[in-house]
Amino acid sequence: QVQVVESGGGLVQAGGSLRLSCAASGRTFSSYIMGWFRQAPGKEREFVAAFRWSDSLTYYGDDVQGRFTMSRDNAKNTVHLQMNSLKPEDTAVYYCAATGIDGVAWRDETYEHWGQGTQVTVSS
Repeated sequence: QVQVVESGGGLVQAGGSLRLSCAASGRTFSSYIMGWFRQAPGKEREFVAAFRWSDSLTYYGDDVQGRFTMSRDNAKNTVHLQMNSLKPEDTAVYYCAATGIDGVAWRDETYEHWGQGTQVTVSS
């Protein structure tokens, strides 16, 4: 069984920064793509960023491009999301997701393993 665990959420003022981390674990699991999504109250889940291990490509959603940076540890299955210049509209539950097969990185149906989510709140 694969577990995906996020950490690092919290409350920050507008203009501040937060760093989220995510680790996917499972006895035989090796992630192909790991991604971040977010969901604000009353809104649909939205793509934030994703990293594909095979070619080290990183993808970003339009709303976070230039402000958020996704990175990975040398240990496979661990990624981070550095969020800078945060805005109140970034407030949401942030979910990490992982898949062991290739797919479209910015589509949530690509991922079969999801974390419980971590709350990020940006005050104005």
